[in-house]
Amino acid sequence: MADHVDFVTQQWASAMPELDASSMAVFGRMLRIMKHLAKTRGEALAPFGFHEGEFDVLATLRRAGSPFCLSPTQLYKSLLVTSGAMTHRLNRLEQVGLITRVADPQDKRSTLVALTTAGQEKIEQALQVHTQTQSALLAVLQPAQQQQLSALLSQLLTACEQET
Repeated sequence: MADHVDFVTQQWASAMPELDASSMAVFGRMLRIMKHLAKTRGEALAPFGFHEGEFDVLATLRRAGSPFCLSPTQLYKSLLVTSGAMTHRLNRLEQVGLITRVADPQDKRSTLVALTTAGQEKIEQALQVHTQTQSALLAVLQPAQQQQLSALLSQLLTACEQET
């Protein structure tokens, strides 16, 4: 069964037969899948009222474990965003009562970001929907194929992260 990337790589083979476009097949599929995932994720999380990236902030705080608290620096480094983007996300989440900023007990000059009770409840509900959505998308693959895909992507990601 052919997909859109097959069409594109066939065009390249015809237009420039000397070009090795095999990498385009892999990366083109990854990019198109990510676009589909972003759309599906957005639709699944829309009822929770999250803006882009806010889910990631709340999920990062939740997975940090009790007391669900991290520094803004830990958050933006974990999420690979700029400090400005993080500040914008934190301001919005604080405005809607999902996080609070508290003094760092280790260093009173610093602040920490903590989930509020409402934030914890909302992110836990959203995480259920999020993981169910991802599982539904992966259901086209057998469990062994899912594990193999995860291992291959991990190998590629590890190589990419070593270069940065």
